[in-house]
Amino acid sequence: MKLYYHPVSTTSRPVLLFIQENNLKVDTQVVDLMKGEHMQPAYAAMNPSKLVPMLEDGDWRLTESSAILKYLAEKFELPSYPKDLRTRARVNERMDWINTQLCRDLAYGLVYPQIFPFHKRPTDAHQKGQLAWAQERAKGWMKILDESLIGKQPYLCGDKITIADYFASSFVSLRSSSAPTSALIRTSSAGTSA
Repeated sequence: MKLYYHPVSTTSRPVLLFIQENNLKVDTQVVDLMKGEHMQPAYAAMNPSKLVPMLEDGDWRLTESSAILKYLAEKFELPSYPKDLRTRARVNERMDWINTQLCRDLAYGLVYPQIFPFHKRPTDAHQKGQLAWAQERAKGWMKILDESLIGKQPYLCGDKITIADYFASSFVSLRSSSAPTSALIRTSSAGTSA
């Protein structure tokens, strides 16, 4: 079994962390995104989406970090993807929420347009408007995550770590470690423009 990934990829990091923390027997291969290796015919033939991560298990391939985490937890029979129907449904719900709410606005709306040229908006006015809009939405999602989804419990789904926590880890770290984003949020919170 092999994981194709890149260490800077927010979608690769949760899978790699999960593999390492659970000592899973999975080989890894870096796909150099900075050199465009994911766009080359050899990788595109394996993964037409041309994205990372991708898991290869024999002659079978799986993309999307959420699906890979579920597959690995199931294959290795790990408790981080509980068997109980309602508990598992809660894990799935949290993972979907992270992907469709927090990630959309925090990563694609706020952080990526500041660091990746191909995510930057076409004009400075559009960029400024996008960042202000996404910043407000991301702050709202982080508040929901902190106060409602986690609340007083230690993990997203209760008192035990699940694959939802791994999945959320790299997106939450965008908010806490991104200098441009943090500066923008501090500036905007003070009522001045970035």
